[in-house]
Amino acid sequence: MTDTSADAPAWQNAPGQPGSPREDGGGVLSRPYRALTLGCVSTVLLIAFEAMAVGTAMPAAAEALDGVSLYAFAFSAFFTTSLLGMAVSGQWCDRTGPTGPVVTGVIAFSGGLLLSGTAQSMWVFVAGRAVQGAAGGLVIVALYVTVRHAYPERLRPAALAAFSAAWVVPSMTGPVISGTVTEHLSWRYVFLGITVLVVLPLLVMLPALRRAVPSRGPDADGEPFDWRRLRLAAAVALGAGLLQYGGQDLRWLSLLPAAAGLVLLVPAALRLLPAGTFRAARGMPSAIALRGLVSAGYMVSQTFLPLLLVTRRGLTPTEAGLALVVSGATWALGSQLQSRPRFEARRLALVRLGTVLIALAVALVPAVLAESVPVWTPALVMSVGALGMGLVISSCAVLVLRLSPPTEAGENVASLQVCDSLANVVMLTAVGTAFAALGGDPQAAAAEPGAAGSGATVGAEAFAVVYAAAAAVTVLAVVVAGRLRTARAAEPVR
Repeated sequence: MTDTSADAPAWQNAPGQPGSPREDGGGVLSRPYRALTLGCVSTVLLIAFEAMAVGTAMPAAAEALDGVSLYAFAFSAFFTTSLLGMAVSGQWCDRTGPTGPVVTGVIAFSGGLLLSGTAQSMWVFVAGRAVQGAAGGLVIVALYVTVRHAYPERLRPAALAAFSAAWVVPSMTGPVISGTVTEHLSWRYVFLGITVLVVLPLLVMLPALRRAVPSRGPDADGEPFDWRRLRLAAAVALGAGLLQYGGQDLRWLSLLPAAAGLVLLVPAALRLLPAGTFRAARGMPSAIALRGLVSAGYMVSQTFLPLLLVTRRGLTPTEAGLALVVSGATWALGSQLQSRPRFEARRLALVRLGTVLIALAVALVPAVLAESVPVWTPALVMSVGALGMGLVISSCAVLVLRLSPPTEAGENVASLQVCDSLANVVMLTAVGTAFAALGGDPQAAAAEPGAAGSGATVGAEAFAVVYAAAAAVTVLAVVVAGRLRTARAAEPVR
């Protein structure tokens, strides 16, 4: 696609700074980019650590605050407000640059951690999680937009690969560190411990970010704030929240909030995401749709795997968690592979290969339901699927950034992230409801791993339905991966 940066506002083309159209041969850690790269990656690392660690600390927090009945809201509040934060960040970035959303998001994220860590009631704790979600949405979109404007195109795959690599250490150590801190100190320190730390990377990258992408005010030449888009994002967030709430139990009364959620969610999502996303139109709409499909299919498989191993094969929670440890490393490996310059000409082929690996992994995981299948099989196949995720997730972001004019990069990146999160919410709600209807009881299974080993707590058919749905979604992703090439010859995507 022809670069339209010449028509972009001045803040989006900073001559002589990282992101200007020069090719000095250096990498993302070369002198012009080092501070910015380290600051961005450190920010992602700390946000990732909180995301991986919070699940371990959450049961203790809910019990201490006498809020077990609100346990699910601590998770859903984060995801629903993050949808709104992503939409706001996209417009904010397109109007004034990514510096404002990054600074505001990091400070708000720290404030949300402080609010949750000092909460004396569960509702205050949930409010802190909601602040963290909105702040995380602001930051992640702004960091992707930073990659679009601060790095030349040849370095963008490597910068995005570094973001993926930042999740490896937290995925391996976050739950262990969080469990140790919760057991020996307090669950509060899981939140309070990084309240100040999360601000430090901001201090490192802020000067470099301001030089690379100078901010500007919304002057007369700037695009007006699209309040319609913000209302649509709010409707999507509220609809997703109601859908999750209605899917948490099987009472007939719960159909009311679930139906209300769908009424809000579906039309708003159709208008919020780029035209053609839901029919996988060629080019960028397919890249956005593909990101949502592979995320939904793989994450559902990953979410239910520890429960499957505990309830059907008698593993302890710690042993079951080890099945996912290697996946973080192979995900980072896939992301690094797609960033290699020699693979650039074969990016679409890499994406197709990645989707096939994901589909095979998701389809093979439930084989462990058979006692004759070695219990370590899911660890192997999920690591292969994670390799595919590394290839696909980063490549989708690269393609969206490449096909986005500078004045629309924020909005398109926001759409990419919203589709990802929304697909996860809808998929988890749907399969979670089906799982519960077929006799699944995750809380009981987790509480009684010994008894669950006999398979009496959760039937095999419940897991079979979950993985059948996940497999169907990933097979659809394989089809959509063939539609990434733009229809017009004037806009080739390699």
